Amino acid sequence: MHRYRIGIDVGGTFTDVVATDEQGTLTFVKEPSTPSDQSIGVIDGLAKLASRLGLELPVLLARTSRLVHGTTVATNALLERKGARTGLLTTAGHRDVLEMREGLKDERYNLRLPPPSPLVPRHLRLGVVERIRQDGQISTHLDHSSLRNAIEMLKEANVEAVAVCFLHSYRNAEHERLARAALEDMLPGTYVSLSSEILPQIKEYERVSTTVVNAYVGPAVRRYFASLERRLSENGYARQLCIMLSHGGVAPAAEAGRLAAATVLSGPAGGVAGARQCAALSDITDLIAFDMGGTSTDISVITNGEAALSSERGLAGQRIALRSLDIASIGAGGGSKAAVSAGPMLRVGPESAGADPGPACYGRGGTVATVTDANVLLSYLSKDGFLGGSRSMDRGAAEAAIHATAAELGVDAIHAAAGIYRMINLTMAEGIRLMTVRRGLDPRRYAILSFGGAAGLHATEVARELHIRKVIIPPMASVLSAWGMLGTELRYELSRTQIGDSGSLTDDDLRTLFSDLEAEGYAKTKGWFDEVPAVKRSAEMRYGEQIYEIDVPLSDLNWAAPDLMGRVVEAFHRQHEKLYTYASRGQTVVLVNVRIALVGGGIEAQAIER
Repeated sequence: MHRYRIGIDVGGTFTDVVATDEQGTLTFVKEPSTPSDQSIGVIDGLAKLASRLGLELPVLLARTSRLVHGTTVATNALLERKGARTGLLTTAGHRDVLEMREGLKDERYNLRLPPPSPLVPRHLRLGVVERIRQDGQISTHLDHSSLRNAIEMLKEANVEAVAVCFLHSYRNAEHERLARAALEDMLPGTYVSLSSEILPQIKEYERVSTTVVNAYVGPAVRRYFASLERRLSENGYARQLCIMLSHGGVAPAAEAGRLAAATVLSGPAGGVAGARQCAALSDITDLIAFDMGGTSTDISVITNGEAALSSERGLAGQRIALRSLDIASIGAGGGSKAAVSAGPMLRVGPESAGADPGPACYGRGGTVATVTDANVLLSYLSKDGFLGGSRSMDRGAAEAAIHATAAELGVDAIHAAAGIYRMINLTMAEGIRLMTVRRGLDPRRYAILSFGGAAGLHATEVARELHIRKVIIPPMASVLSAWGMLGTELRYELSRTQIGDSGSLTDDDLRTLFSDLEAEGYAKTKGWFDEVPAVKRSAEMRYGEQIYEIDVPLSDLNWAAPDLMGRVVEAFHRQHEKLYTYASRGQTVVLVNVRIALVGGGIEAQAIER
C-alpha cells in the first residue's frame, strides 16, 4: 500500500497538485483555480489526483503522510485591497507613522506622485496614553481609560482586526499584552496582532507597517485555513496541514494564520525551494529561477546553490519586514492582457485575465487578447495539447481577440501576436536585469531554470535577450513550485534587538543572548518536530555610521572558542566585503538584531517523474 506526500500550489490561474510515493514516483494534475474560495479548487485538484492514481479521495488522503500548501490568499488581499477593516492602537502622538513612512517616496524627484494610501485610515489609527523607553523601562504607565475609549471607537467602526504597536514594545511587551486582554474582553472574536509578537525589532515604521499588514490579511487567511482544514477533514485527512511561508520553510496552519503576513510569498517560495533542489540534482549551482504562470512571473537568483533572504521586501506598496526569500514578482503571465494606448502603442500587462474568464482561447467568454492567445495564434501552443490533451484551445476565439488589437495597431493579426510575444519577453528580461545586473551580478554566468505553466514558451527568447547560453527545463516544470514544497522543512524564526557596539558585549553575553532565544524557540515549537531541530544563528550588524544592517550567518562559528565576539566581528567584515567589495576593519561594529531559526522535519528531494 503506497503512502503519499502531497504539495499544492494555488496560482492565479491554475492550482497545481503533486504527489510522490515512497518509491519516488511523481504524479501531478492541474485544475483551474477558484478565486472566490481557493479551497474549492484545492479539493477539486485532490479529487482529480486521486482519480489519476485510481483511488477515491478519502483513500488518498488517509494514505497521505504530509500535505504542504502554498496559497495566494494574503497576496490577493493586499494586491486587491480586499483585506479586513483594520484599526491601529499605538502610542499617543505616533498614529501618523504609518502614513509618514520613512520620509521617503518611491520616486523622490516626482513632484506629482500621489502619497501612498495606508491600509488603516487616519480615523481608525488611535493613540493610547502610555510610554516605554528604549531600555524597556516604563516612563508612563498604560492609561486604561484611554485604552478603553480607543477600543470603543474601534467597536463603533465595526473593525474586524486590530494592530497594536506601542513605542519600544520590542524591549517590553507589557502594555501590548494588556491591550490584547482589553481587546479580547471588549471586542471578542476580533483578529489581534501585537508588534511584539509579529516583529519584535527596532525601527518603528517597519514594525508598525508589518503588524498592520498582518492584521489586514489575517482574518482572510485564518478563514481560508479553517475552511480548507474542514474540507480536508471531511474527506479523510487527519494529519497536520503545513503552509509554505515566505522565508522558504513551512509551518502548521495555526502558526501561519497567526503570522499571516509571512504567507504573502507562499507560492513563489515553493518555486525557489524547487529551484534549490534542481541545483542540487543537476550540479548547476548558479541559476536564475524563472517562474512564469498565468498571472505573474516570479524571478529569484540561486548562487552557489543557495537563495538569498531579505528583510527589505514588500508588496503592493506595503512594507513587510519579516524575512523572506528575495523574489521579484512582475505582472507578466500567460493571462496578461494586451492593450493599445495613444500613439498607437502596444502595452502588455500587468492586468490579467486570471482564471475566470481567462484568455479568449479558453472558451470561457474572454474577449481581450492575452499572451496565451498570441501563443496559440503563432502556433507556439498547440490548440489540442493543452493540459496534456485533456482540454482543447479555441483558436477562433484567440484569433478574434488578436484581430481586435491588430485593428487598433493597424497591422495584421500575426504581426500583432508577434508584438505581444515580443513585449512580454522584454518585460521579463528587464525583471531578470533588476535581480542581477542592478545588483552587480552578470546574468551570463547563470543558467535560466524555466518553470511554471507558461515559462517554456518564453524562456529561450528571454535568455537570448540577456545573452544567457543555457536554459534548463525540468520534467516537472509546469508544477515545480508544488514539487519544491515536498522538499521543504519546518522552520520557526525568532529575533531580538540587542543594540550595542562589539566592545560592549562579552563572549558570555553573546552566548546567553542566543541560548535564551533558542530556549524560547523550543518552548514555542513544542510538538512541531519529530526530533531535535537544527539551530541556525545569524545577526544583523553594521558599521557605526551606517544606517542599514546586513545579515551575517553565524552557524559555522565555534561557539565554545575563546574570543567569540572577535570571530563574530570578523564574520561581519567578511560578509560586508563579499557584498560590497570592501571591509573597514578599523571602524566600530554594531550588533543590532540577533536571530535564530529552528529547522527540521524536512523531506529530501526524491526521484523526478519517471
